[in-house]
Amino acid sequence: MRVVITGLGLRCALGDRLQAWQKLQQGESAIQLRQPFGDLPIIPVAMLGKEPVDLEALRRSLVEATLTDAGLEPPLKNCGIVVGSSRGFQGQWERLRYGYQRGDQKDLGNWLAYLPNQLAIASAQQVGSQGPVLAPMGACTTGLWAIAQGFELLQRGDCDQVLVGAVESPVTPLSITGFQKMGALATTGCFPFDQRREGLVLGEGGAIFLLETLESAQQRNAKIYGEILGWSFTCDAHHMNAPQGNHQAAIKAIAQCLDRSGLKPEDIDHIHPHGTSTRLNDQAEATIIETLFPHRPCVSGSKGATGHILGASGALGVAFSVLMLREQRLFPCVGLEQPEFALNFVTKAQDYSLRNTLCFSFGFGGQNGAIALQKYS
Repeated sequence: MRVVITGLGLRCALGDRLQAWQKLQQGESAIQLRQPFGDLPIIPVAMLGKEPVDLEALRRSLVEATLTDAGLEPPLKNCGIVVGSSRGFQGQWERLRYGYQRGDQKDLGNWLAYLPNQLAIASAQQVGSQGPVLAPMGACTTGLWAIAQGFELLQRGDCDQVLVGAVESPVTPLSITGFQKMGALATTGCFPFDQRREGLVLGEGGAIFLLETLESAQQRNAKIYGEILGWSFTCDAHHMNAPQGNHQAAIKAIAQCLDRSGLKPEDIDHIHPHGTSTRLNDQAEATIIETLFPHRPCVSGSKGATGHILGASGALGVAFSVLMLREQRLFPCVGLEQPEFALNFVTKAQDYSLRNTLCFSFGFGGQNGAIALQKYS
């Protein structure tokens, strides 16, 4: 059974789907030096506004944009829901805690609205779904995992269509302080695979997709962004925040993804890497790509433009990848000026004949994810 993407809602610091795609091609970055919280230092960050984004408002707008783009209207009773986040409502929980310490308990009555699965539940309510509802949470692989779970729901015949994706609002005092204590947070900017790279930059946003079978899409004459061929996930079981030295688990995930997709390494035209701009992740990922893909496919990631949107980063990567496939146009690896690795990095936007692309996500706890996408024809 062939699974295709027929709707896409996207929002990041670059803008909505159309704005972000245009700015990404132009090599623009939304990362700015900001001070989100008065008691914390100035840091580079990619935010949607002056204040941290309201996660529920972001989710609602993305679901609405996806349905509009797909040409569908609620109620969609047999539409599955798979919407996740690695942080969920962490920012709201932090605010509740600070309020409680000050003796302000008026907001505690709403605590059920901030449970980790509430994003999926609210999405089901918004579209009128009576189908399966899942709320994955898998660090930076959350977005890819949501897409893979939606893929499985369709293949099993559990529903007609599936709304999948991830949203993230990670600009909170705890997240900022935690990444700083780990030495993983950048101080000047995001430079993936560059000699100057110094750490990740937090970003806000998310992407929601409408998945359906090719037969369903053809029956309603829907526009198709691209086809999902296969995916795979593994875990290093090695270290909380450092990649496995021999890269075997990550290599296994990519190899399994290719096998499930009916592809060989040489069939891949482009790779959207995880590309966090941290010393260890970029080194490990470059080594893996060099080892598995000696034919040197094009490589360009989006975190230098959008920041690292943590659990939603894989969803953003897939969104930009399918836009690239549909438009047959490469986007540049923003923030890369002095490459440290001999990969075939894209340095400027250009028309290019593309058929197959891979999108990677590597998360804390040793989680590895890969998904294969194909131009629809």
